[in-house]
Amino acid sequence: MKVLKFGGTSVANPENIRKVKSIVQNLEGSNSAVVVSAFGGITDLLLNTLKLASDQDVAYKESLQEIETRHLNAIKELIPVQYQSAVLSKVKSDLNVLETLLEGSFLIGEVTQKLSDKIVSYGELLSAYIISEFFKAEGLDAIFKDSRELIITDDNYGKANVDFEKTHANCHAFFKANDHKVVLLPGFVASSDSGDSTTLGRGGSDYTAAIIAAAEQVDLLEIWTDVSGMYTANPKLVKQAKCISHISYEEAMELSHFGAKVLYPPTIQPVLGKGIPIAIKNTFDPENPGTLIAKNNNGNGKTVRGISHVGNICLLSLEGSGMIGIPGISKRFFETLSLKNISVVLITQASSEHSICVGISDEDAQKAEKAVNEAFEYEMATKKIKPVIVEKDLTIVALVGDNMKSHQGLSGKMFSTLGKNNVNIRAIAQGASERNISAVIRKEDVKKALNSLHETFFEENTKQLNLFVMGVGNVGSKFLEQIQQQKKYLKDELKLNVRVIGISNSRNMVFDEGGIALKDWKNLLDQGEKADKQAFFDRVKSLNYRNSVFVDNTANAEVSKSYPDYLRNSISVVTCNKIACSSDYAYYKDLKQLAKKYNAPFLFETNVGAGLPIIDTLKHLIASGDKVKKIQAVLSGSLNFVFNTFNDTVTFHDVVLEAQEQGYTEPDPTIDLSGIDVMRKILILARESGYQLDIEDIENEAFLPKESLETNSNEAFFESLKKYEADFQKMYKDAADADCKLKYVAQFEEGKAKVGLQKIPKGHDFYNLEGSDNIVLFFTERYPNQPLIIKGAGAGADVTASGIFADIIRIGNY
Repeated sequence: MKVLKFGGTSVANPENIRKVKSIVQNLEGSNSAVVVSAFGGITDLLLNTLKLASDQDVAYKESLQEIETRHLNAIKELIPVQYQSAVLSKVKSDLNVLETLLEGSFLIGEVTQKLSDKIVSYGELLSAYIISEFFKAEGLDAIFKDSRELIITDDNYGKANVDFEKTHANCHAFFKANDHKVVLLPGFVASSDSGDSTTLGRGGSDYTAAIIAAAEQVDLLEIWTDVSGMYTANPKLVKQAKCISHISYEEAMELSHFGAKVLYPPTIQPVLGKGIPIAIKNTFDPENPGTLIAKNNNGNGKTVRGISHVGNICLLSLEGSGMIGIPGISKRFFETLSLKNISVVLITQASSEHSICVGISDEDAQKAEKAVNEAFEYEMATKKIKPVIVEKDLTIVALVGDNMKSHQGLSGKMFSTLGKNNVNIRAIAQGASERNISAVIRKEDVKKALNSLHETFFEENTKQLNLFVMGVGNVGSKFLEQIQQQKKYLKDELKLNVRVIGISNSRNMVFDEGGIALKDWKNLLDQGEKADKQAFFDRVKSLNYRNSVFVDNTANAEVSKSYPDYLRNSISVVTCNKIACSSDYAYYKDLKQLAKKYNAPFLFETNVGAGLPIIDTLKHLIASGDKVKKIQAVLSGSLNFVFNTFNDTVTFHDVVLEAQEQGYTEPDPTIDLSGIDVMRKILILARESGYQLDIEDIENEAFLPKESLETNSNEAFFESLKKYEADFQKMYKDAADADCKLKYVAQFEEGKAKVGLQKIPKGHDFYNLEGSDNIVLFFTERYPNQPLIIKGAGAGADVTASGIFADIIRIGNY
């Protein structure tokens, strides 16, 4: 005999019921017992109707009418007209009894668990009867059998305990005498010895099928649902989740206990002792092999088999010095909860015996708090024990696997993964079997936690980076172009899945939780919502993605002030904006400390030398124990371009304008030509070398006239350059006469820094520096005479974007 169970979604509507019929019809060989749930949503509707009735709300009649309509419409769609009359008559009769029960609840204004079981059982009873009649009408040799006549329980209404001896005897007798090919049975329902309707708990239809399978010792129990088996994580929250082809009974029990909805936890118990495998199959994809639950097959050597979670949890903590060394405290605590019928899902206790912490359902929190405070009233009055502490809005996340006990470092790997993503752990529990490791976290962190853990344990070291990009001008647009171009390479070769989730410019911003289509980002941004820096941050924070990175491609001071907010939420910051790192030293240090504290990289390689690895090289020198003695550098690609291009045949105005048009200067060219940009760069290098300096400490030998420096618009600035053309020509002539070239040089030595225009003679490392190239000479204890030289393109949107890209890859490898 075969035993199959079809859940609520599988029988939610006539279309789905026809799919169920096809599956049953295609069974070969032996007879089958088909257990079905109520039509999808009916159980909740019944419970809601009962609540309205017990609250003496006449709206219960409308709800009851909806229940009636659903069932009568199903009959009319499924069963040919010539067979409808008898079926409609039977169903209407049952609905009349249901109405009478609800009227009773309405009149007395209350409900008992016994009455609730009677009322809610109609969902399965009606669906099983209607489906059996549909099968008959379709030519199947089918019969309806009321499970209440087979499964006997105690009178613990709501979640009754099965009397397996009587139940097995009933099943043996019935199936031995049955000569029909298909038996339709309602799941979830049973009856007490006295004949009253009882239920097996929400999800109990699985349990019904398992009870019958165990009683008849079948070869396989099939659970048909709306997903293709048990997954490594909830596929609704983790898109990369994979179906588990084989899993042990114990692993399946752990996963189902910790929230894997495809299987009701008690289901496994009846078949476990008999060694009957369970197949989890998809009604809507019947050819999919799904998941087979059987005896431990060593999981193909895999350690973690799945990640699951239980939501709506609260922590109940009892603590106080009066608990230490006092026998019986734990007994009283758990006994108090037990007497109130409160289930404990997690336990942790300090080795000092100073505290006991348990996880319970949120809905039991108020009842538990009151009961425990009353039970320990004396100890609390004498200050030996503190009033119970309740923390709500929590979730338990669990790693599950039979082989976890034989592998070192799994808990460390789990907790470090959560820590890197700013997921705070409120409590930890691990059973002696080491089959699961559980952590209690905030419910708003669930999606991030599950995805982070899944990435760590199941995704072959592929790391997902979620980027939020502010600024899409010359640099930003090139950066997005490079990300789009290299996306496949990053995934295939570097195991980095880089997604851009949010983009903003000064006008608009756009988000796509699945990743913005970069080939069309300009159109999407144009159609986006109005830009707002605070709203942008709030959205990044609320999305709460793992491995989030804020990318600042602006030169905006206000944007640079937002970095602490991102870092405090463990959101990495990558920026080419020099303002933050060249602002007050205290702010610079604060950003560095926040990055360490919240484990969020703060990278700004492009602050100096665009795409050149200047800061990275300096960091490696310092980390290896070297010490910087002197730095000499040409750090402005724009100024180097200007003075390499300027001569007696072209005006200074035209050269600066060309530099701006080619993207070598900042949007405001005075930032470059005033020397402030170079001052910021040498300041950053000095700070990264371990010295405490502020911008005011740097000497600036300006070459621009004061009038040019004090202009308040680009137009006025360029006009002033024309006015002083003779002065610029004189600077050029003086250098040329001395056989020198003009270079704007930054220097740091013995704790002091200065910037200014210098005449560079032939033979100097700076003399032949072409175009917009940068060059840095590091004189250190290890390089005292022949400096370490870094040289290359130091300006331009492409190279700056590539420097930002390099920082993103550094975070990916972090």
